[in-house]
Amino acid sequence: MNPLEKFYPIKDAAKANTYIDEARYKELYQQSIEQPEKFWAEQATQFLDWGKPFDSVRNVDFKKADVEWFKGGQLNVSYNCIDRHLATRGEQTAIIFEGDEPSDTRHITYNELHQQVCKFANVLKARGVKKGDRVCIYMPMIPEVGFAMLACARLGAVHSVVFGGFSAESLKSRIIDADCQVVITADESVRGGKKFPLKTNVDKAVNDCANVHSVIVVKRTGADIAWNDSIDVDYQTEMAKASADCEPVMVNAEDPLFILYTSGSTGTPKGVQHSTGGYLLYAAMTHKYVFDYRDGDIYWCTADAGWITGHSYIFYGPLANAATTLVFEGVPTYPDAGRCWDMVERHKINVFYTAPTAIRALMGIGDEFPNSKDLSSLRLLGSVGEPINPEAWHWYYEIIGNSNCPIVDTWWQTETGGILITSLPGSAGMKPGAAGLPFFGVEPVIVDKDNGAELEGEARGPLLMKASWPGQMTTVYGDHERSHQTYFSQFDGYYYTGDGAQRDSDGYYWILGRIDDVLNVSGHRLGTAEIESALVLHPKISEAAVVGYPHDVKGQGVYAYVTLMHDEVESEELIAELKALVAKELGSFSKPDLIQWAPGLPKTRSGKIMRRILRKIAENDIGTLGDTSTLADPSVVDELIEHRLLR
Repeated sequence: MNPLEKFYPIKDAAKANTYIDEARYKELYQQSIEQPEKFWAEQATQFLDWGKPFDSVRNVDFKKADVEWFKGGQLNVSYNCIDRHLATRGEQTAIIFEGDEPSDTRHITYNELHQQVCKFANVLKARGVKKGDRVCIYMPMIPEVGFAMLACARLGAVHSVVFGGFSAESLKSRIIDADCQVVITADESVRGGKKFPLKTNVDKAVNDCANVHSVIVVKRTGADIAWNDSIDVDYQTEMAKASADCEPVMVNAEDPLFILYTSGSTGTPKGVQHSTGGYLLYAAMTHKYVFDYRDGDIYWCTADAGWITGHSYIFYGPLANAATTLVFEGVPTYPDAGRCWDMVERHKINVFYTAPTAIRALMGIGDEFPNSKDLSSLRLLGSVGEPINPEAWHWYYEIIGNSNCPIVDTWWQTETGGILITSLPGSAGMKPGAAGLPFFGVEPVIVDKDNGAELEGEARGPLLMKASWPGQMTTVYGDHERSHQTYFSQFDGYYYTGDGAQRDSDGYYWILGRIDDVLNVSGHRLGTAEIESALVLHPKISEAAVVGYPHDVKGQGVYAYVTLMHDEVESEELIAELKALVAKELGSFSKPDLIQWAPGLPKTRSGKIMRRILRKIAENDIGTLGDTSTLADPSVVDELIEHRLLR
C-alpha cells in the first residue's frame, strides 16, 4: 500500500458528480445557521409529502429539554416511504434481501413492499393495535422486520425494536418500560450458520408481562417451538387472510414514530423517543447528501435494525428517497471472510456503509478475499459506530475502494437520529480518523469542562450542540426529567453529547470517546453499570467494576474487576461462569473480554470507586495514575497493578 497521508483532497471525479460541492456546502451551511427557519422549511417541503402543512418550523428550549419540529403539520411515514413512489417506481426494487446463506436472496419491489406493509398493518389492526400504541419488534434481519416497522408507522403506532442478540431479561425490561401489548418475533434467527431461539426468549420475557396479549410469530426456520394459543399468532396464516388495502393514518409531526433503548451510565436503559416529521426529514436528507445517493444506486448499510443505524440508514432514510436498500441477515465472515466482497460483486453495490469493527476484523484476515473479487461498482464508502483508526481507514480506502472512493466517516448517536458530523464526499477533503465537518444546521461547540465557556479555534474538551436539528430526540419515553438530566443539565442551554472531541485548525472534528461510563464495543453502546449489575448476580461475587480498554478489533473491550465473596476461590471455571452470566442477562456482545480478580477496589473515603485509576491500569498506563492520596486504602492500587492482565 502507499504511505498513509494526513489529508486526501477531493478528487476531480467526486467534485464533478456531487450534489454538494465545497462552495455549495459553505453557502447552505451558512444559511442553515443564520436562517434556520427558512432553511428547514424549504427542506421539509422538498423531501417530504405533508397531509397538512406545518404552522411553525421549530419550538426549542434546551433549558427545559423541550424539542418540537414542524408543529401543526401532519404526515404519515409509511406513505412517504412507499405510497408516493408507486406511480413512477412501483416496479423498482425497494429491498434486496440476502439471507445467511448466499443462495437465499429476494428482490422486493415498491409495489410488493406496499402490499406486504398494508397486509401487516391490517394484521396488527385486527389485534387491536391503533395510533399511539407501542409494539415491540424482536426479529432477525429479514424483510419482515422492515414490514413490521412500516406497518406500525402506517397505523400511527410506535415501534420499539429490540436487537435480536439481547437476552430474555433485557427484552422483558424493554417491553415493560414501553408497555408494549403486542410483540412481533420469529421462531429463530440465523447468523453465521447458527440458529438462535428468538421465540423461546420471547416466551420467557412475556411470562412476566401481564399486558402482552399478542405475540406474532414469523416462520423463519420452521423450528419446533412452544405455542400458546391464547396469545401466539401465526404471521404467515394471518397475512394470507389479510386485505392489501390499508389507508395510512395521518399523525402530527411531533407524534412519536419509535422508541429505541440505549444504554445509560446509571444502569437502566433509556427509551429514546423520536418524532415523526423532524426525524424522517433528517434521515432522508442525510441519506441523500452524505452518501451522495443517486437514482439507480444499490446501497448497503450492514447494520442491524435493532440499532439506530438500521432505522435511519437501512429503512427510513433510503426508502423515503425511493432508494434500493440491501437487508443482510448474516455476518461478514460466513461462509468465509469474503462474504461482503462477494456480495458487492454479485449485487453491484455502489455505496457501502459499515463499522470500523468489521473493517478491522476483515483487514486482519488479509487482502486475499477482497483482491479476488470485482469491487469496481463501489463509488462511496462509509464508516459508523465509533472513530475509525487511521490504519483501518487506509486499508478501507486503498484495498476496498481502490483509492477511488471517498470515505464518509460519520459521527452521530441514537439520540441524534441521523449523522451530525462527516465530510460530505464532494465538499471536503478527508483526514483519516477525523469525523469531519458539521452537517447543515448542526452547531457543534467545544467547551472548557470546568467553566463551560465556548472555546474558539483549535480546542479539546466536551462536545456540545448549540442548537437543535430536526432529527433530535424529543424525550426519554415516560421520563422527561431523565431526558433533561442526561442531556441538558451539564451545560445550561446546550445539548450534551457525552463525547469528548478535538477541533483542528481546519475546523475538522476528531471524536475522542465517551466522557461518561458508557462503553462503545463494536459500535454497541454498553452501560458499565448494567454489566456490573449482571456480574454481582453471581452468588460468589461481592463487587464488580467495569471499564473499557483499547481493543484492536472492537475499538473498546470490556475489562471487569471482580471482588469475590469471603472464602471464595479464584478459578478459570468461575471466569467462564461470569462471562456466561453476563451473556445470559444482557446478550453475548456485552460479556467481559478480560476479568481481573480484585481483592479490593480503589475507593474514595466516601465510597466512590475511582474509575479513572481502573481505566489507567486496564490500559497498562500505570505511569500517569495521578493523585491516589484521597483513596481510603491506596495499597489496593499496587495489588491491582501487580496483577494487571495487559502489560
